[in-house]
Amino acid sequence: MTIYGFRVILDYNQADIFRDIEISSEATFEDFHNSIVQAFALDSGEMASFYKSDEQWTQGEEISLFAVDEKAFLMSDWTIEQMCVEVGSKMLYIFDFLNMWTFYVEVMKINEPKAGESYPRLIYSEGIMPGERENFQFESHEDLSATPKESGLFEDDIFDDFDDFNQYE
Repeated sequence: MTIYGFRVILDYNQADIFRDIEISSEATFEDFHNSIVQAFALDSGEMASFYKSDEQWTQGEEISLFAVDEKAFLMSDWTIEQMCVEVGSKMLYIFDFLNMWTFYVEVMKINEPKAGESYPRLIYSEGIMPGERENFQFESHEDLSATPKESGLFEDDIFDDFDDFNQYE
């Protein structure tokens, strides 16, 4: 088992809103979805999908929460390591198809688990979701194992605009 460190950035032009999440390579995309929902304090009853992506954030094949057709990739059927093969792997995560919250997801690191840590876990949080009360902040290293808009493509160097992922360990 290895641990994947992801940076998940909300596409929102009024503020920097992102979460750094560590999760086991053996976890499913449904587990990752639940971790994102919890980390961003989203409504767990909404539909969501991951989309494979290339370097330009082009939306590729869908990995959906529920089967929309018989050819669909399901979050519950795919593990993190099956889809994210290396540091730099990118995905789009769309949450709530009415509001179309779009998140840019990138593998920032892959390493061995730390003794005594439980995964998934939130290791860093920046910004609050639009509409949340102003004084609300998540604590770093939060255990995420419990189940729980504006658009415009970011440039390739979006992840360079934020602090170094590794400094929060």
